[in-house]
Amino acid sequence: MVDHEVDTAAGTAVVDADAIDRRSSASDGVLARVRSGLGELTGALRRVAEHVLSDPEAAARSTIVELAERSGTSPATITRFCRAMGFEGYADLRLGIASETGRARSAGWTVDIGREIQPSDPLARVLDQIMAADTRAMHDTATLLDLTEVERAAVAIAGASRVNIFGASGSALVGEEMQFSLHRIGVAAWAWNDVHEGLASAALLRSGDVALGISHTGQTRETIEMLAEAGSRGATTLALTGFPRSPLAELADIVLLTASQATTFRPDALSARHPQLVVLDLLYIAVAQRTHDRAHAAFRRTAQAVDGHKAAKRLSGNPGASEAESSRRSGKAEVGPDTGVVSGPTSNAAGRRLGPPQPTRGFPTASEGVLS
Repeated sequence: MVDHEVDTAAGTAVVDADAIDRRSSASDGVLARVRSGLGELTGALRRVAEHVLSDPEAAARSTIVELAERSGTSPATITRFCRAMGFEGYADLRLGIASETGRARSAGWTVDIGREIQPSDPLARVLDQIMAADTRAMHDTATLLDLTEVERAAVAIAGASRVNIFGASGSALVGEEMQFSLHRIGVAAWAWNDVHEGLASAALLRSGDVALGISHTGQTRETIEMLAEAGSRGATTLALTGFPRSPLAELADIVLLTASQATTFRPDALSARHPQLVVLDLLYIAVAQRTHDRAHAAFRRTAQAVDGHKAAKRLSGNPGASEAESSRRSGKAEVGPDTGVVSGPTSNAAGRRLGPPQPTRGFPTASEGVLS
């Protein structure tokens, strides 16, 4: 690992060029890689990155001398920046940026989505800004995400006897959503946002269990402590973060990366929520695929368990339908443990026959299940 001296307006600054994660392949989105590595850069290299992100189309049209002048650096710094991003030289960087901005235009995305939202902006303009930012963040996340790591994480969770999920503040909300999803398919999962309770739970984990830490910056001390405790007990540790060389990522056995696109009133940590949920939804589905029979049965049972708390649907032409619903809610109707058949009275109080018990329809959707 070699430290390089780079030029800055105030003198020199030392930058570790290897600090940028190089797990991305050359085909990955250039701008996603620059955003991901921005927090690792200092001095002149950071100024180059910020300039490229502020106006990628202009950067794609600039010569190396022009980009150096506009970013207040030197051609040598631009070359070091290209290598830090995994490119052989500036020509490759320009080509990558041009290709990406071209794809964005053809897909109808707004490339310049960093404009400040003004107090006088109409809501239609604000909506366009948010949609463009989220679309870009989703695309960048898909670019950064290593599906091999997702596969490893899914296999670990599918075989785990216990899954602990750690997060603080907004990340805790994301963790609770994942815990809810895993519970629905029969995975024993707990979400912790209190560091004392989380550490106590982590201390009880063992080999074969899984712990997931969620932090966009990867620097939340409480989450790092809880994941470290889980790892020390032999659990497989996962990190969901936007920074591949963060303390949380360095600690984890498996790292799942997300991207974000900040806008006015929505800094990186807030704008990362949707990409985080997308990655965890992918992980949840991957676990369900690998535990299909168990997940299918658990999903159906959880849906049936709370079905009685939905508003009764009156069926025109069937006066006994609402009574049947009331009878089922009172406990007179039952769900067969293995068949999924709803059994109960076949006639109402007036003696009108309601028909034979009806089987459930198979795998319910979320709207038919515990989501209300």
